[in-house]
Amino acid sequence: MNKIILSSALVSSMGLLCVGGVQAQELGRVISSTPMYQQVAVPRQVCSTQPMAQQANKSGAGAVMGAIAGGAMGNAMGKGSGNAATTAIGILGGALLGDMIEGASAPEVRQVQTCTNQMFYENRSTGYNVVYEFNGKQYTVVMPSDPGPTVRLQLTPMPSAPTLAAPINPVSSPISVPPAGSAPQS
Repeated sequence: MNKIILSSALVSSMGLLCVGGVQAQELGRVISSTPMYQQVAVPRQVCSTQPMAQQANKSGAGAVMGAIAGGAMGNAMGKGSGNAATTAIGILGGALLGDMIEGASAPEVRQVQTCTNQMFYENRSTGYNVVYEFNGKQYTVVMPSDPGPTVRLQLTPMPSAPTLAAPINPVSSPISVPPAGSAPQS
């Protein structure tokens, strides 16, 4: 997406002389500046609070109170040697009955917060695809911001090579174009 297409303008068509180290600043007229967007995944933590019913914890007081009451009733019923047996049965039965009565209470409703990570997608600007005109020719370049109605150009004459008409602040540095018929440099 970050492609830069640079075309050359000939030095002779601008009326410049090729002098080593001489640079000229010119303005190119912007024909179009189109924003480029990229969809980016952004993780976010989303939390919600929901009511949740929980059984209340037993304290054991019901079983203790039931054992005391059952033991007293069993002791009152039995006589002689059966007195110990009816007391023991009363203690066990009272403890079980007291525990069941305590456990039959209504459940507690508590607010519980739960959090999850979710992906949201946002469109983010990656730059501007700018088409501009200079010296009767059109050029395209990707720039980090909208240049407005004109774009400043830095022209560097090169001996026996075409001059590049490139914006001063492109996303990447200008590319030198070797003269026709020359071998690629490594």
